Amino acid sequence: MSDIHQSAFHYLNELASRAQGPGARLPSQQDDDITLWNGIGFRIAGHFCVAPMGDITEVLHEPASTRLPGVKPWVRGVANVRGRLLPLIDMNGFLGEPPCSRGRVLVLEHGELYAGLIVEEVLGLQHFDTADYSDDRGLAHAELGKYVRGSYQHEGQEWSVFRVNRLLSSSQFFQVAA
Repeated sequence: MSDIHQSAFHYLNELASRAQGPGARLPSQQDDDITLWNGIGFRIAGHFCVAPMGDITEVLHEPASTRLPGVKPWVRGVANVRGRLLPLIDMNGFLGEPPCSRGRVLVLEHGELYAGLIVEEVLGLQHFDTADYSDDRGLAHAELGKYVRGSYQHEGQEWSVFRVNRLLSSSQFFQVAA
């Protein structure tokens, strides 16, 4: 083997052994002691909320809908989403606040229930250190407080954990007749 090939071969061997040896840890390996909780962030009635990933099926722009006669004003109507009728619930209106103007829709699909919650804004996937969770912090908004439990403090902002199961176990949510 020529000297150039020999030195190139040794260089590659040395490079390979350095890459496999102890070295700087990757960023994901450096914070092994931090456990993250992930959820979908959104705003309702001006409050920052987050719902567990498994509770939200999808996020949509508010689709065109058809009003339904004889229902409470917070029932925005029904929309045809890929051949399925999606009831749209304005969460601000449901909580006694002024209704959302064109918001985003969080789609819930739990058993037979298929519904869309219109919220002010969807803030995407959020990651929280589980050490920042507290059951003690309360929510100033009494109506919304019925549907949240606990919160995360992140970068000076409190994120209330929205519990979809509390909303779905509420008789008020299903009393849509005006």
